[in-house]
Amino acid sequence: MSEKYYISWNDFHQDVKALAAKIKTAGTFNKIIAISRGGLLPAGILAYELDIRNSQAINISSYDNDESRRDEDIEIECNVSNVDEHTLIVDDLSDSGRTFRLMRRLLPRAVYAAVYVKEQGKAEADIFTRQVPESWVVFPWDVE
Repeated sequence: MSEKYYISWNDFHQDVKALAAKIKTAGTFNKIIAISRGGLLPAGILAYELDIRNSQAINISSYDNDESRRDEDIEIECNVSNVDEHTLIVDDLSDSGRTFRLMRRLLPRAVYAAVYVKEQGKAEADIFTRQVPESWVVFPWDVE
């Protein structure tokens, strides 16, 4: 995957605000859980946009440098409680859908939101802003 798809800070912020608008029409939520690291920034913006003060994070390590780990080797640090249908799990991108699929095994009642999805990961996100091309996504915090 040599092609790259760049997202600017302004586009990212506007897309997260658009995600907040979609979430508002999808129900009432009282907790946000960010999937670290990619979900930390959108979850923070969503917490303000949706006036949700209960914010937590889950650490999931599915890569070693640029190499994807096998499902059985993925490390998940999940110390959250009282997760129900009023809980949002947030990530920046649902690429293959694998992260959300793994998290649904642990937290099946939550609602899964991503700012961006690719075709393969679209089915795993309950709510998303827009689909991006099958390219390497370069987020604004990744630009050197």
